[in-house]
Amino acid sequence: MTGLESQPTPAFDVASFLQTLTQLPGVYKMLDAQNEVIYVGKAKNLKKRVSSYFLNRGDVAPKQQAMVARVQRIEISVTHSEGEALLLESQLIKRLRPRYNITLRDDKSYPYIYVSTQHPFPRVSFYRGARKKAGRLFGPFPSASAVRESLKLLQKTFPVRQCQDSYYSNRSRPCLEYQIERCTAPCVDLISQEDYAVDVNHTVMFLEGRSNDLIGDLALRMEQAAHELEFEKAAQYRDQIGNLRTLLDQQSVSGEKGDLDILACAIKGTLACVQMLFIRSGLQIGDHSFYPEIHQEFEPSSILEAFIPQYYLNHEAPGSLLLSHNIRDRELLQEVLSAQAGHSVKITSNPRGERLKRVQLALTNAENALMARFAGRQNTMDRLFNLGEVLALPAPPARLECFDISHTQGEKTVASCVVFDMQGPVKSAYRRFNIEGITGGDDYAALSQAVKRRYQRIASGEYPAPDILLIDGGKAQVAAVTEVINTLNINNLYILGVAKGPDRKPGMEMLFPSGQNQPILLPPHAPALLLIQQIRDEAHRFAITGHRQRRARARKQSTLESIPGLGPKRRQQLLRQFGGLREISRASVDTLSHIDGISRELAKRIYETLHEQDPPI
Repeated sequence: MTGLESQPTPAFDVASFLQTLTQLPGVYKMLDAQNEVIYVGKAKNLKKRVSSYFLNRGDVAPKQQAMVARVQRIEISVTHSEGEALLLESQLIKRLRPRYNITLRDDKSYPYIYVSTQHPFPRVSFYRGARKKAGRLFGPFPSASAVRESLKLLQKTFPVRQCQDSYYSNRSRPCLEYQIERCTAPCVDLISQEDYAVDVNHTVMFLEGRSNDLIGDLALRMEQAAHELEFEKAAQYRDQIGNLRTLLDQQSVSGEKGDLDILACAIKGTLACVQMLFIRSGLQIGDHSFYPEIHQEFEPSSILEAFIPQYYLNHEAPGSLLLSHNIRDRELLQEVLSAQAGHSVKITSNPRGERLKRVQLALTNAENALMARFAGRQNTMDRLFNLGEVLALPAPPARLECFDISHTQGEKTVASCVVFDMQGPVKSAYRRFNIEGITGGDDYAALSQAVKRRYQRIASGEYPAPDILLIDGGKAQVAAVTEVINTLNINNLYILGVAKGPDRKPGMEMLFPSGQNQPILLPPHAPALLLIQQIRDEAHRFAITGHRQRRARARKQSTLESIPGLGPKRRQQLLRQFGGLREISRASVDTLSHIDGISRELAKRIYETLHEQDPPI
């Protein structure tokens, strides 16, 4: 070891740093001896705020003392205003995930209902992505299930099509949706563009929250149809009004007409839950539970204060936010969210009357969700402790991986790798491997290939190494995997095979540790065995899903690949235009020849090839 390496890290010179620190607004990053950012904060006056961490006061919280003791360097970013500092702080926290900050883990984009108003016969559909798409977007909704439920209810009331444009463009007769009166079949000209536009306009009015105007318009049309003796059309309007009133009674929130989010926070130890209730145009469109990542105890107000800018950084805030706890930066948050949303945003933490009851209900839901999550986490911890005892490990395992293989008679083999930690499944770490270059049906070779590809990356430090590697199989599979692991020089990895017992009944599994001939047998209800079954079944599910997807893709394209003169680009264009092999097989030669790049001769060849065999199921 050189003399330079043996020297201790110089202490952070707080006094010199504070002397040169600016009093402008900005963001500060605290780094430890490993140059890792451990905390990010904002300040209206950087010098005043950062100095407060290093004052010798008796009321400093232990968590702050522990954090300050690790600080070796502080980096400063000056901003034009405190509001700009708030936005920068939120971005840095989400990107860097510092240990001593509160971090929102759920950062997926939220879904919308999309109406393709630019189309002659618009479609109503599910949409998730950038909000630059032509047409109208309504939302966001708290979950995909909330969007699908809303689409189902809309289709029962307003018969606007929800099929894909490729499917719509290639219909020669009405589909089942027309038969059950959920669509008016614009694809085969059974409704005029003007009459269809009325249904689209009613759908948009409902999504905009103009329910009273909508019911008034439907009532007027019903009376007009009855006056003109079009009793069937009048009955349709009557049914629409009835369905609409039932829907509004189910979803309307008493006393609310605008857009509103309710946020309630509950805490138990180092677990936190923020329960959100979404109200749009006076209708409750759903709720969602968030579990911010924290490594120490915080007050609910601190959780909400950190949660709000991180969440609404990527989601437009409604006109009002109701909170279960008071927060310090309420006025600053109102200013920043209003500027970002383009409309006034009011934050209230002391509601009264009906609003208070709703906040209390959201808080009860947050507490219940937190208790359920805590019980599940505690259950997982108990099972991990039991597994460590059963396998005589020096400490309970903190991370487990499990592999499984899926194929159909050796075709399109897929290997899965699922990961569990002390909180349960880590789905972001799941991986699938398409297995190539082996004899079909050789599960040992498939396992070896998948494990080698995975653990080469673990050996290089790309992924963290697990404590236990589970293999769905017996001694032979374990031996094949052990040989691969040994060639990669990976140590301290416990390899365990999980073989199905007599009659393949759950609870009768035999566990085969690497290097041992005798299996370990556990009682059917042992916590360790239940955990192993859960991981094994999840790996099995993930492998089967991947195999079926791969097989379906191959079969969808295999027939087209056999047609001379039909290259990859034209195959892709056909599939995109028609939406699948089934629709292509139903198309006539004339229809096929109208596709760019498809001559009449090639269209005949495609038609004859697809009709030489049974049509796809």
